[in-house]
Amino acid sequence: MSDLVLYFRPPSDWAETLHVHYWDRQPAGDASDWPGVSMAPDPDAPGWYRCKFTNTHQLHLVFNDGQGRQSPDLSRDRSGWYRLDSGWQDQRPALEDIAADAGDPAAATKDSTQGTAKAAGQVELAGQPTAPPAGIAPAPLPEHSPQPGPRPLAERTDFREETIYFLLTARFYDGDPSNNAFCRDRIRFDDQGNAIDPHWRGDFKGLIQKLDYIRDLGFSAIWITPPVENRSGLDYHGYHPYDWTRIDPRLESPDATYQDLIDAAHAKGIKIIQDVVVNHSCQYGIRGQVHIDHLPIKYYVPQGAEQGQIDHGPYQGNLGHYAWPNRDDIDNPVAPDWYRERHARDPEGIEPLVDPKTSETAPKPGYDPGRFFGIDAQNLDPNWYHQDGFICGGDWESAHPLQQKHLAGDCIDLATERQNVKDYLIGAINRYLDMGVDALRIDTVKHVERDNLLEYVNAWKAHKPGLFVFGENLVKGYGWGDLGGGDNGPSEIRPWWYTRLGSDPRDPNSGGDSGFPQLDFGLFSTFRDTVSKGTFAGTAQVLSMDWIYGDATSLVTFLQNHDVGPDNDFKYRFKGEDWMAAATYNLLWTARGIPCLYYGEEIAFMRGAPQDVEGEQDTLETTGRAYFGDHLEDERIAETQAHPLYRHLQRLNLIRRSIPALQKAPMTQVNEWGSGMSFVRDLCAEGSYAVIGLAIGTDQQVDIGDIRPGHYRDAVTGAEQHSDGQLSFQVKGNSAGIWVLDGPGKLGDDGPFLH
Repeated sequence: MSDLVLYFRPPSDWAETLHVHYWDRQPAGDASDWPGVSMAPDPDAPGWYRCKFTNTHQLHLVFNDGQGRQSPDLSRDRSGWYRLDSGWQDQRPALEDIAADAGDPAAATKDSTQGTAKAAGQVELAGQPTAPPAGIAPAPLPEHSPQPGPRPLAERTDFREETIYFLLTARFYDGDPSNNAFCRDRIRFDDQGNAIDPHWRGDFKGLIQKLDYIRDLGFSAIWITPPVENRSGLDYHGYHPYDWTRIDPRLESPDATYQDLIDAAHAKGIKIIQDVVVNHSCQYGIRGQVHIDHLPIKYYVPQGAEQGQIDHGPYQGNLGHYAWPNRDDIDNPVAPDWYRERHARDPEGIEPLVDPKTSETAPKPGYDPGRFFGIDAQNLDPNWYHQDGFICGGDWESAHPLQQKHLAGDCIDLATERQNVKDYLIGAINRYLDMGVDALRIDTVKHVERDNLLEYVNAWKAHKPGLFVFGENLVKGYGWGDLGGGDNGPSEIRPWWYTRLGSDPRDPNSGGDSGFPQLDFGLFSTFRDTVSKGTFAGTAQVLSMDWIYGDATSLVTFLQNHDVGPDNDFKYRFKGEDWMAAATYNLLWTARGIPCLYYGEEIAFMRGAPQDVEGEQDTLETTGRAYFGDHLEDERIAETQAHPLYRHLQRLNLIRRSIPALQKAPMTQVNEWGSGMSFVRDLCAEGSYAVIGLAIGTDQQVDIGDIRPGHYRDAVTGAEQHSDGQLSFQVKGNSAGIWVLDGPGKLGDDGPFLH
């Protein structure tokens, strides 16, 4: 019986330990254990490896490097030479070809025309990825070819062309440790009792240093949390504003101001989205405008303690602002004289202070904490604040209390309908628009009545024509209000209502598009029961309601953010496996809407962690808001950028950026069958037309008719076919087919999820 000698030339990024895993070897019928038998370098052909099977006339096999890289499933009944880019050859390649390949490593990294390679670091079973065998680490993914960046900023006037990277500035990357600061709540201590991981850790200098990282990932817009000056016990995130006219100094450096960030981003073709709080201020009022009555916190002494004797970490003896010499929380020039006088002295908080409200003297152990931390709603200044108390119980699903009561003790409801409030907030944000801010995201939308909030939105749009503004209206459900779907809240507080101008909350068509799209919580809310369970079942139902929005193509879509994730009552970062996330991104990047990624998703950062602190002792490093900068340091950045999800998102961004229909067209012919979806994106006005097929879990056959005739090319595989009105194609599990009429062909490199 003859011997079978097999030769293989691996791509340049494979490990040097090559193996052949085989099964069904004939006539013996035996099989190897993974990763198989070793291959030896061929001394006569540099770069090639060989393995000899005696007394063998046929077998099935996979070439692999034992570290996650492997060929497709192959079979062979005679000796031969195999390369991923050209398949089997019966004759040894010519010596000049071998020499040329040896001098051109890239020649060995072309895509296979003999099947689709399995994902790096994964073994495929019934079309669904599973983890590699124990002890085998995935090899790094290959370097990608340079990708074209987005068009110049001046040419990108339609925000639907962008994709958004959302980050908490204070938790992203620390470029200037000198501006780090601890909040007075949830301080993390090491074993020696030293405070570590400052809440205010990332800053503009760090973000400027990592703009190339975000651009390499393929994002063209960055949404930052509110950068204005904040005040509260836990204010690092920016949603407790104290002075809208001033950037928080804990974010800036002498050589890295907010203006520097905007300019640096624009120089790299990246837009800046500023998060804006309209609904509320912090519990101390607004610097220079209104004061909320409190005693200075440096005079607070808990029951059973004495002033100066409790170690509050960086705050030491009292809770006054430790970074200020006078150790006080605010410097409001409209505070009462007695407050401003104490602000300027007595940093230890030991001089007797008579409370002007009760005539009691502080510091005094156990003296009413409400006088330091609480709010008397009835005594707020009605020129600036509502006076209806705090939201509780059923208030959360009723328009009047949501829009008249206070959200929390450090979120005090502004009288947004008053002209002085409008003038202040609109004027403050106009200044940032003048600095070059490209778009605005509005916080807590449903807490401001629609027509009132549109006054602000339209004023900013009038100040900067073409401005893109979107809002956050958090719902745990479809958000259809009176239109059905089991929603327990009325339309007046639901996302779709804010995208419309009508007067009938039960009829979306009673008015046109308001020009104020929302974050798509309706689609997001399905993910707990769809992609988190490995299915698209039910997604088409949500998309069938796109007609209720002013313009569904301008909704901002997402898998998770700083408040919510799709699993377990929406409290946690996405807990699913990478293939589930990849299939979700395939949907978000090909469906209508503007995709938005929360920082760290590209490496499944803090998978399954609570999005915010839960227990009384929790600190930020245990949450989804943990500091990300460690993954961006020089010694780890290559590992971060080699993550399969990073590569997957990088390619999706390239594909979407190259196909206008994926950016701006509505969805038609939406068909969903659990393990797959198909739909059409028709942007006839710009001559762009795409037919999409998605698969989750297992390979899917996609057949779609009633489409435009012509020549189609798949942006994922490069395959081509002519259509007379019908397309039929296969999509690998967790991949996509993106067939574009007269399209560009294959875009980017294959990866574990898109191939």
